[in-house]
Amino acid sequence: MSIKVTHLSKQYGQQMAVDDISFDVNQGEIVGFLGPNGAGKSTTMKIITGFLPPTEGTALVGGESVVDHPMSVKKKVGYLPEHNPLYLDMYVHEYLHFMAGIFGLSSSKKTNRVAEMIHLCGLADEQNKRIGLLSKGFRQRVGLAQALIHDPKVLILDEPTSGLDPNQLVEIRKLIKTVSKDKTVLFSTHILQEVKALCDRVIVINKGRIVADDRLDTLLLGGGNYLIVEFANEVNEHDLALIEGVEQVKKLENFRFQVKGLPGSDVRPKLVDFAHRQNLSLIGLKQEENSLESIFSQLTTVDQKNELP
Repeated sequence: MSIKVTHLSKQYGQQMAVDDISFDVNQGEIVGFLGPNGAGKSTTMKIITGFLPPTEGTALVGGESVVDHPMSVKKKVGYLPEHNPLYLDMYVHEYLHFMAGIFGLSSSKKTNRVAEMIHLCGLADEQNKRIGLLSKGFRQRVGLAQALIHDPKVLILDEPTSGLDPNQLVEIRKLIKTVSKDKTVLFSTHILQEVKALCDRVIVINKGRIVADDRLDTLLLGGGNYLIVEFANEVNEHDLALIEGVEQVKKLENFRFQVKGLPGSDVRPKLVDFAHRQNLSLIGLKQEENSLESIFSQLTTVDQKNELP
């Protein structure tokens, strides 16, 4: 079951919170939705889940419009909002039974499903406690359990690991990975390690506009084909530049060079062959990657002249 967003916009007065964005999330994908505060992530997610109407454009879940068929879409979607609204005076098992009833599960299925979620989300020792007495980590587990209670095919998770300590982060990350195996997942986060751990694809939004939508490994390569080459002795930079498939060579410190290959080319075998023919000792050859942090910064740092009004 997929998500399809087409020319989606949301305007509040003069402010354009979401500005003509389009993207798809295919069945079985786990896609990270990144952006700074105020970028439009939560607004987009609220539109996809049917909690906000769009100003323009369409959002489809499983081929159904969130505007024309809101109740049908809600049955297909599990949603964990950013601030995880819970009934703090209810007991964990009581709350999950309540949510299962809202989704229309029969009495027998409700009991079985609540037991499954308590086990899956690691809530066995907490199920008879009031939610208000739980730690932030366990409250997030309860939020995930309610999002999963009706066995949705689509999961929308808005900052699911926000405010958690390092141990809780690892636990919730494992939980998301476990429950997402057969689901379509779109989740937002500020924790870039979560993206590396969970996602193959990333969508970056800034000031209401999508500024990147690509596989994580492609983004980490920075859209270029760069190699770091190190030799044991001096090499003529001009000779490296003449190797077939090499577009650019930049000398680094000592006997290290940054070599940029032409798009679609793999110059590593040619570099090895070059070293052999020149009787050179090749002691280092690796693909150069950008950090996700630097990519995020580059994509979401907007010059004043390019900012939205």
